[in-house]
Amino acid sequence: MELPFITAGQIVNTHGIRGEVKLLPQGVDADALAGCKTLFIGGEPYDCITSRVHKGCLLAKLKGVDDMDAALVLKGCRVKVRREDVSLPPGEYFDEELIGLTARDVETGENLGKLEEVLSYPAHKIYVVRGGRDEFLIPAVPAFIAGIDMAAGTVDVHMMEGLGTHEL
Repeated sequence: MELPFITAGQIVNTHGIRGEVKLLPQGVDADALAGCKTLFIGGEPYDCITSRVHKGCLLAKLKGVDDMDAALVLKGCRVKVRREDVSLPPGEYFDEELIGLTARDVETGENLGKLEEVLSYPAHKIYVVRGGRDEFLIPAVPAFIAGIDMAAGTVDVHMMEGLGTHEL
């Protein structure tokens, strides 16, 4: 389901002496966040004066955060963005939006369970599906994911032998 606010990541440090913060993205690419004009920290909006991507993180200068001491206060805080402020390519979603979708076997229509977690690895993401007959770790690649229908709340999966965790 499309959420009004999406968790974008966490402020992990400051950058420089002029109050820039270093945001480690979670569930979204830093490039997608670079266009956001407002970041929400602790429920409060902060206008983003400038931002740029640096080594996979977003470096942002926020209005009212004028020096390193003010930026240090924000270290460790979770950051959210308005969903409408971030544009993703068609067919791509934030990890947080996928949580709770029902996974179905595309061939049989069998309900496999709910997508409960998205694990990020260097090669690709893994969808963790639980609540059905088994737990499934499904690679989030086209060979396994037939489609995502946000309106219906489903993820259609090409099931292949060995995807489930079976007892021997």
